[in-house]
Amino acid sequence: MKSSGRRGWAWAPALIGFVALSTVAGVLAAAAVTPAVALTGSAADSTIGVFDGLPEYIKVEPLAQASTMYANLNGKPVAIASFYSQNRIEVGWDDISQNLKDAAVATEDPRFYEHGGVDVTGTLRGAVLTALHKDVQGGSSITQQYVKNILVQRCENKQPDVTATAAVQKKQLAVYEACYNDATEVDPVRKLKEMRYAIGLEKSYTKNQILQSYLNIALFGGRVYGVQSAAEYYFGVSAKALSIPQAATLVAILNNPDNLRIDRPADKANGQANGYKATLDRRNYVIDRMAANGKITTEERDAAKATKIVPKITPVQNGCMTAQKYHAAFFCDYVERTIEQSSIFGANEDARTSFLNRGGLKIYTTLNLNLQGTAQSALSAYIPAQDPNLNLGASNVSVEVGTGRIVTMVQNRPYDNTAAPAPGTTAVNYNTDYNYGGSQGFQTGSSYKAFDLLEWLQEGHSLYESVDGSKHLFPQSQFHSSAPCADIGGAPWPVANDEGESVSSTTVMNATAASINSIFAMMATKLDLCGIKERAQDLLVHGADEQANRYMANPSSVLGTNYIAPITMATAYAGIANKGVACSPVAIDRVVNADGTPHAVPKTGCSKTPIDPKVAAAAIFALQGVLTNGTATSAKPDDGVPIFGKTGTTDDSLENWLVTSTTKVAQATWVGNVSGAVPLRSQTFQGIGGGNVKFSIVKPIATALNAVYGGGSFPAVDSKYLYRPAPPKVTKPTNPTAPTAPKPGAGNGGNGGGNQGNPPGKKP
Repeated sequence: MKSSGRRGWAWAPALIGFVALSTVAGVLAAAAVTPAVALTGSAADSTIGVFDGLPEYIKVEPLAQASTMYANLNGKPVAIASFYSQNRIEVGWDDISQNLKDAAVATEDPRFYEHGGVDVTGTLRGAVLTALHKDVQGGSSITQQYVKNILVQRCENKQPDVTATAAVQKKQLAVYEACYNDATEVDPVRKLKEMRYAIGLEKSYTKNQILQSYLNIALFGGRVYGVQSAAEYYFGVSAKALSIPQAATLVAILNNPDNLRIDRPADKANGQANGYKATLDRRNYVIDRMAANGKITTEERDAAKATKIVPKITPVQNGCMTAQKYHAAFFCDYVERTIEQSSIFGANEDARTSFLNRGGLKIYTTLNLNLQGTAQSALSAYIPAQDPNLNLGASNVSVEVGTGRIVTMVQNRPYDNTAAPAPGTTAVNYNTDYNYGGSQGFQTGSSYKAFDLLEWLQEGHSLYESVDGSKHLFPQSQFHSSAPCADIGGAPWPVANDEGESVSSTTVMNATAASINSIFAMMATKLDLCGIKERAQDLLVHGADEQANRYMANPSSVLGTNYIAPITMATAYAGIANKGVACSPVAIDRVVNADGTPHAVPKTGCSKTPIDPKVAAAAIFALQGVLTNGTATSAKPDDGVPIFGKTGTTDDSLENWLVTSTTKVAQATWVGNVSGAVPLRSQTFQGIGGGNVKFSIVKPIATALNAVYGGGSFPAVDSKYLYRPAPPKVTKPTNPTAPTAPKPGAGNGGNGGGNQGNPPGKKP
């Protein structure tokens, strides 16, 4: 009996709410609240004093909208990925079907165009229902519902950061829940605030603006917000093309988005098996209201109600996984990381991520999908995503000379950044630095010799100078590395040539084409090793992950033992082709804000200390021999476009490279062990030996690049770089007490070590 008694008195709070709402409604009625009187007339100013203690103004903030990333296909931009916290595309008044506008007004607020923000009749009815049902019921105008949605949207920005610590997330969750409860609590006080804000809004915005904004902000189930996204998601049409039954269905979903959504066929309560009965009933109610309010004819009503609900679910996947369709997911990931790390897009990473997922940006990238497809096909034709014998990786990236614009970026494994990636996939981008894709880079082998060559020429040596190649063991004391490098120290350095052959002496020109390790090792004894590193740095070369593998200038580095990303090598070779001026890679051409205005984008940064253009021209002259009569002749396109490049193979052929450039575009291709130490020369790929497969990969890629970009002649070589006598021998101090021992040598069959292409704990 006591329990029954408590239920009997439970109407008391509801009665208080009823009285409060009735009082306000009565005041508004007395003021004749209409757009003409309540909002501008003196009567409203004098009689709505009950609201004086409440703020009138509510700031209408930009809505969270999905951002879209584009790449170029057949000369036109194509969407490759979307990013959103809320799947929303905001649209204008003329882009919303009149059927939808009529359905919303007829059902949610038939007197919308007559009242001044608060529907007096609806409020009084809601107050009565409050008392009868012990809850605040109905009565909210469309403007009031819009106010509630604005408040809820503010709370969405306060959701916990999933990357924060558990303690921080707990505090953030408490703030979010308090905000959400305050915005949605069924309470007379909240209703009063809602009404006050609604009246204030209608002083600043037209009815059509409010209705348009309401339809753009509203939730339609799951993460689908706004009529445009809802129309596309549920029916595969634009908001402008919605039919009467489709429009009525969307307005029906508004009534209870979680339970009336029509994208869950297996839902026992409201699934496809029972014809979405709950949604159908509500949809038919909406259609009846449209007819009752003169928005449609009786015939249109009957035809619409006879139509079944037949959704055409068209999901918009979130993030870079969708770009896999164009083999562009790794590039997409690189662009996403670029945005997250650039201050142009926000003060900190959280702000930048929010901007990407909520800003409604149109991101137009540099990627050429036609060439991307060619590169992926060439790579995948030989290098599988999985191999039972080794943990194999391969990649290709190309950049424009002089601009740094990235043209292609592919690798052998599909992209998968989920918690449980599928076999043969990875989230690690082999082409980029650790901060832009998770890779620690790879030893470059003899492709690094281009920088040795630049320092050789810079220090006064020539291409036709003969060098002794018979020596294969080099004491550390024979080398010099000036400050600030000082990386010399340790045991004598053993050097072997590619096939183990011995070479007495030959010219640097021949040694470059044939990639003779012992010649380049002897050349290094005549040079400042720090100078070699500096020439590479002049071309923007750096370690892929300095924390894991410091970029060094020790003796073995001249044969490519530093861990460098393919995109860095392509950038450096493009710099050589650009008369010694390297320009940092860029992936974004332009960004357009949701309002159509342009947004700043990261720009390429070019060398502050470029290579002497005459030195670059001489190096190109030597490096052309690699493709005309050297180690990479089988990769030459033979299309008349001048090209230079350099091969690279580390110890035991664990890593293989070919980097090339024309005057227009440079590319870097890598094939190797992601982990483990299986010699590639012990493997075959589609009948091609593992040491030569890079040539079969590069040739169609280079041919396709040349077909699009062409390429001109390289600058003529100053004769002093060809035949001038060797500079006099200068005794240079050594660094016997340097703190770091050298890494083993590398090159075409040199004595280098293997490499771990992924960070510790990161699955390849």
